[in-house]
Amino acid sequence: MKAGGGAGAAPSYNRKHEAMPRDTSTSLPAARAAGGATARRARLRHVFEYAPVWLAKTVLGALPRPAARAAGIAIAGAFYLAHRRLITVGRRNLALAFPEKTEAERRRLLRRLYRHLGRQLAEFCLFPRYRRDQLERWVETEGLEHYLAARARGRGVLILTGHLGAWEVSSFAHSLNGYPLKFVIRPLDNPYLDAMVNRYRGLHGNRPIGKNHFARQLLAAMQANETVGILLDQNSSPPQGVFVPFFGHLACTAAGLAKIAARTGAAVVPGFTVWEPAKRKYVLRFAPALDLAATGEEAADALANTAACTAEIERWVRQYPDQWLWVHRRWKTRPPGEPPLYESR
Repeated sequence: MKAGGGAGAAPSYNRKHEAMPRDTSTSLPAARAAGGATARRARLRHVFEYAPVWLAKTVLGALPRPAARAAGIAIAGAFYLAHRRLITVGRRNLALAFPEKTEAERRRLLRRLYRHLGRQLAEFCLFPRYRRDQLERWVETEGLEHYLAARARGRGVLILTGHLGAWEVSSFAHSLNGYPLKFVIRPLDNPYLDAMVNRYRGLHGNRPIGKNHFARQLLAAMQANETVGILLDQNSSPPQGVFVPFFGHLACTAAGLAKIAARTGAAVVPGFTVWEPAKRKYVLRFAPALDLAATGEEAADALANTAACTAEIERWVRQYPDQWLWVHRRWKTRPPGEPPLYESR
């Protein structure tokens, strides 16, 4: 039956009124209750995630350093066995970067990486116990004159680094040596873990810069002649990222560091902390500031300088291939039209 008159009028009228907004005096409390329940579940999940990390941090932090490092290596080994997806990503990355190596050689590199991560875990937990007069026992600094020369320019310093070696030790040792800095990070999803990690990182004056507003904070830091560390070896996506070569494959890389350097005149100084087996200690190495392109063509300069920074990171990774974080999907974002390099999850 058609709506409009007669018997069809009443159903049409009722439907119209059913579609109108209802009184929300009873639905709002229900919505608030549901939202509160969701928040409580999230807090509970965060607590359950935080508890074992807090326990591990407390136990490792109380052990003598050799025992803490052995325990950290054991924990990392357990992760190696448990998280097979990360191992798959690591093997794929190593095959992309080192096609000339055998599968056995690449597997050994990945196992050594996890041993290295276990050592860094222990060092992180021991941060509250380290003092400046002890620094040379476990971290040696080379090339500090390159950093000091860059700072003397007066336009700020951008430390170019990556997930190579002991990156947490790197910023901590530099601050313990009397040179606190800021660092760009993505806050952890768990607020309890995020607060704990940043408290340890900031024991000697280091401060985080969140990725949400990093450009404005970076500009302010450079204007104040401060130092900011940026890990530039993770996958990005357009328009923030540009495609530059990395181990022979185009990798989408954040161009923010290059743009900030061009805008402020800040020096870009490579800095990495690597484990040196012969010395049985970490070595924090600074290289001379990079010579960056400055043609005035903003997009071209950003691309060229991001490529130069990425090439510098690759040079370091090739020297210490068992100390780079191969389990990150570095080549996830592909140029338009290119097939993915990883299997879908």
